[in-house]
Amino acid sequence: MKNIRNFCIIAHIDHGKSTLADRLLQVTNTVDVRDLQAQTLDDMDLERERGITIKSHAIQMDYTYKGEKYTLNLIDTPGHVDFSYEVSRAIASCEGALLVVDASQGIEAQTISNLYLALEHDLHIIPVLNKMDLPGANPEEVKDQIVELLGCDIADILPASGKTGFGVDVLLEQIVERIPAPKGDPDAPLQALIFDSVYNNYRGIVAYFRVFNGSIKSGEKVKFFNTGKEYYAEEIGILKMKQQPRKRVETGDVGYIISGIKTAKEVQVGDTITSMERPATEGIQGFELVKPMVFAGIYPVDTEDYEELRDSMDKLQLNDASLVFEPESSAALGFGFRCGFLGMLHMEIIQERLEREFNMTVITTVPNVSYYCTTTKGIKMTVNNPSDLPDPSTIDFIEEPYINAQVITKADYIGAVIELCMSKRGIIKNQVYLTSNRVEITFEMPLGEIVFDFYDRLKTISRGYASFDYHQIGYRESRLVRMDIRLNSEPVDALSSLIHTDKAYELGKKMCEKLRELLPRQQFDIAIQASIGAKIIARETIKALRKDVTAKCYGGDISRKRKLLEKQKKGKKRMRQVGNVEIPQNAFLAVLKLD
Repeated sequence: MKNIRNFCIIAHIDHGKSTLADRLLQVTNTVDVRDLQAQTLDDMDLERERGITIKSHAIQMDYTYKGEKYTLNLIDTPGHVDFSYEVSRAIASCEGALLVVDASQGIEAQTISNLYLALEHDLHIIPVLNKMDLPGANPEEVKDQIVELLGCDIADILPASGKTGFGVDVLLEQIVERIPAPKGDPDAPLQALIFDSVYNNYRGIVAYFRVFNGSIKSGEKVKFFNTGKEYYAEEIGILKMKQQPRKRVETGDVGYIISGIKTAKEVQVGDTITSMERPATEGIQGFELVKPMVFAGIYPVDTEDYEELRDSMDKLQLNDASLVFEPESSAALGFGFRCGFLGMLHMEIIQERLEREFNMTVITTVPNVSYYCTTTKGIKMTVNNPSDLPDPSTIDFIEEPYINAQVITKADYIGAVIELCMSKRGIIKNQVYLTSNRVEITFEMPLGEIVFDFYDRLKTISRGYASFDYHQIGYRESRLVRMDIRLNSEPVDALSSLIHTDKAYELGKKMCEKLRELLPRQQFDIAIQASIGAKIIARETIKALRKDVTAKCYGGDISRKRKLLEKQKKGKKRMRQVGNVEIPQNAFLAVLKLD
C-alpha cells in the first residue's frame, strides 16, 4: 500500500489537463505509442469535437523510482464549471491533486474553486506551471499569483509543458515524493466508495470504486450499503486503457466491479461496497447531492418512445450523476421528463448524448420552475408547466419560489454583478469583503429568473471568476402571466412560459424575432405571435415563397395576369388552412439563449 499514489489533475478550462495526462501516460509507457493521440483518455466523440473533457477518466500507471515499483492512479477531470460535480467526485477518491495553471493566462476562476474543493478534502496540492513552451508565457508573474493563492514556496512550483513533455519526469518523481500513500487498514472490513459507473449492453452496470479499507476478492458476495442490495463480484479488476481483471483489489487501489446488475436505480454514486462475510458498520461519507441550476422539459418526438427515453435517461444518469429528472406531462407534447442541469452547456451535452448514444430524438422545452396558483375559490394548486395554469379569470394570485443567492466575485466586477441581479428582480441583502479583492454579495431573487440564462451571463460579465450558490427560502406572491407563442394562431406548448408582467412585452418581441430568423420559409405566410390570454403583444411574419406564375404571360391584357394571381391566392389560402409548421430543434434551443 505504501507504493500506491492516488491523484487527480484539476485546472480551469483549456489549461492543458488532458495534454499533460497524455504525456504522463507516454512517459510511464501505459499507452502504446501507436495508440497515443490527442486527448487519449477522452473516449467520447463529443469530447474530441469540442476539445473539452466532459467525463472524469481514471487510469492506472506503473512507475519505477529509485529501484522501487509504484502504482499511480490518475484521474483526469473536466475544467468547465458545468461539470464541477465530476471534479468533486474525483477529489473525494484521491490523496493528492496536480493544480495545473497556464503560464500565459494565469490563475482563473475554476482554478480557485477546484482548489478550494481539494483543500476541503485535505488533499496535498502540487502546483504545476503548464504551457512553458508558449512564446506568450509569463512564468514569473504567474508564479507570484500561485504563491499568493497557495502560500507555498516558489521552489514547490513545477514548470512543465504538456505539449513537448518538458518537466514531466520531474513531475512524476515529485508525485511519488510529495503525495502521501493511502491511509487505510487492509485487515478491516471492506469499505469501497463508488465514484462512477457506466452501462455495458452485454455485462450490465460496471461500477468504478476506490477501496478505503479491507480488500475485495473476485467471486465473493458483496453488499451495497445505501441500497442494501447483495451481489456476487463476478469480475473485479483495475483500470488501464482497457479493464484488466484481477483476483483481488487491495486497500488504496482504484478498480471496477461487474456483478450483472441490470437496473440503473441499484447503483448510486457515493454508495459504499462492503463484504457480506464481514460487513462494515457504516458507509463512507460520500459527496454532497448535486444542485441543479437550469430546469427544462425533455420530451420524445414520438410519444411511443417514452419508455425507451426513460431507459436511456436512467443509463445516462449512471454515467452522469449530476443529471436529475422526474416524469411530467404536457398537453401538446405528451409524456416526458422535467430535468435539472448544472448549466446551459450541460443541458446541450445531455441532449447530444441522448441523440448519439441512444438514438433518441428529443424536444427540449423552455426552462422553468414550479409555481403555486390559488384560485378565486381558494383552491391551491401546483403549476409545473405553463399549460397547467387555469383560466386567468379564475386566478386569485400566483406565488413563485424565491432563493437566497450568494455571489463571490473579484472586486472589479461588483458593479456588473449587481446590475445583472437587479435586472433579474433581485434585492441586495448584504455585501462582505472576504479579502481585499474578493467580495461576497447576498441577494434575494426569484428562482425563475436564474434558470434561464443567469448563470451564463454571470460567468460572462465576470470573465468566469464569479461563483454562485443558492438555497430556497419559500414562495412569495408575484404578478405573473402566461405568455404563449402562436404559429398561425396555433399555440406552441413547448414555447409557453410564465413570466413577470413587466417583462412580458420585451421577451415576447425578442422570441418572435428570433423565431422569424430560424423557421424555414413555407409556401404560405406564417404569422408568429406572442399572446397573453387573447391579447396579442407582438407579431412577426415569415413571408411565403412565391412562384412567379405570370412569367409565361408576355404582354397581353392585365386580366390574364390577374386571373393567374387570383388562382395562386386561393391556393395559398387553402394551403395555409391545411399546412403544418415544423419547428426545428435549433429554434427551441436558440430561444433559450436570447440576450
